[in-house]
Amino acid sequence: MLAKRIIPCLDIRDGQTVKGVNFVNIKNVGDPVELGAEYARQGADELVFLDITASHEKRKTFASLVERIARHINIPFTVGGGISEMADADKLLAAGADKVSINSAAVRRPELISELAHNFGSQFVTVAIDARQEADGQWGVTVNGGRIPTEKRLFEWAREAQERGAGEILFTSMNHDGCKNGFACEALAQLSQGLSIPVIASGGAGTMEHFRDVFTKGKADAGLAASIFHFHDIAIPDLKNYLAQNNIPIRRI
Repeated sequence: MLAKRIIPCLDIRDGQTVKGVNFVNIKNVGDPVELGAEYARQGADELVFLDITASHEKRKTFASLVERIARHINIPFTVGGGISEMADADKLLAAGADKVSINSAAVRRPELISELAHNFGSQFVTVAIDARQEADGQWGVTVNGGRIPTEKRLFEWAREAQERGAGEILFTSMNHDGCKNGFACEALAQLSQGLSIPVIASGGAGTMEHFRDVFTKGKADAGLAASIFHFHDIAIPDLKNYLAQNNIPIRRI
């Protein structure tokens, strides 16, 4: 069995790492380069950097920041935000990113997934999906950092993304984001069982038990979190020790 991955996420706005609850009430938590380097030292398996307002502000992700990040870490990292065409991804890859994450642009033009996969390889393409569970139980896909609902539904859209060449799916439950009450394990299990590519779980991490549950009950391949790492609620080495003690395959440093 492949080792499960622990992935800190750094949401970036105006060059600083920020964090909110349910995609609102956002506040600064530090320099993304310094935080990323510290997480790499602690044993994070990968990092995700998301420019959370790039799509909404109709601008590109800053390649200069990606270059700074690449100089200070030695683990794979994914960059997302404002990527809408091949040239955007090419620039980020040249700057040092290992993967790109596409979200709003892929929803609006699904062919972008195929284009990126064909030119760079599926392993380079992460399709991020921000979804909210509605009163009827359906998971509706949103764009522009959760600001705009769409007609797409989580499971159908994830399958289409896989068919178009996505290498992995990053699913964020907007209902759980920042609440620290646990991941959306039921939806994650359904998602993981319906796909043949890895699923990264995001939204809801608050305790070590939540990570145990997301890997066992949620069947996720990776657990992504932000605030619990940013605010020192959980140290990555402690989390990995706990998971290993619970017989979850994990990469140790």
